[in-house]
Amino acid sequence: MAGAAALTGAGMVTDVLPGGPGLRRVLGLTGPDGEIPEVPPEKVVTDRVRSAARGVDMDLVVVGAAPGRPVCLALHGRGGDARSFLDMGVPRFLTALRRDGAPPFGIVAVDGGSTYWIDDTLRMLRDELPVWLAERALPAPTAAVGISMGAFGSLRYAREADLRAVAVIGPALFQDWADAKARDVFRDEGHWLANEPLRHTGDLGNTALGVWCGTEDPFVGAAREFVRKARPDVAAIGPGAHDGGYFLRVLPDALRFVGTRLSGV
Repeated sequence: MAGAAALTGAGMVTDVLPGGPGLRRVLGLTGPDGEIPEVPPEKVVTDRVRSAARGVDMDLVVVGAAPGRPVCLALHGRGGDARSFLDMGVPRFLTALRRDGAPPFGIVAVDGGSTYWIDDTLRMLRDELPVWLAERALPAPTAAVGISMGAFGSLRYAREADLRAVAVIGPALFQDWADAKARDVFRDEGHWLANEPLRHTGDLGNTALGVWCGTEDPFVGAAREFVRKARPDVAAIGPGAHDGGYFLRVLPDALRFVGTRLSGV
């Protein structure tokens, strides 16, 4: 099946070590790339919806959802879109998890642009997404999984929604204003402080948290700070970079984490 090479939409950043990911792999610092399992995919439905909050027509991707199944929201990284999760093999990962005995659940993904899932995009998630799902006889999300920018968004969304679990992979969090300002997303320092998950770890209530981050990820320092402050149920920081190979490797664990919390297992 397709591997890490095609996963550019998951959200990438500039390398911080000389030689880039190739050298890091040679040195054994990033671990093996993940692979998509050779199993039939869960059902995928892709619709176009109009977001008044964002002022755009956009994709709504629903995977493996059915009446009576809980729903997990999946938020893509910067440079990606809702279909990124199809490229990452989520329909096949859900089948593999179900065959391994995990309780079934659905995934819903939407386009979020590149603004870290705040402001208009957050209003879309909070106010419009539940309506779109209800029109399809599906419940509002009770969990979220996010990659890179989508990890920031998942933690921000958790402050607005009643979620049982959030899983974040390679979370793009910012330890200081200089780093956040360089993303050209936040209006000013106050805007960043109001949204930055590292500054609001106490606002997540009883939401179960899982964190996955590679040791060669430029955001690993922020991930470790989040772990110290939030004390998540799962904190898996090990070999890996901020790239598709690592994201694909840990995605099954993140999906299993939210699935078991959704089912109460």
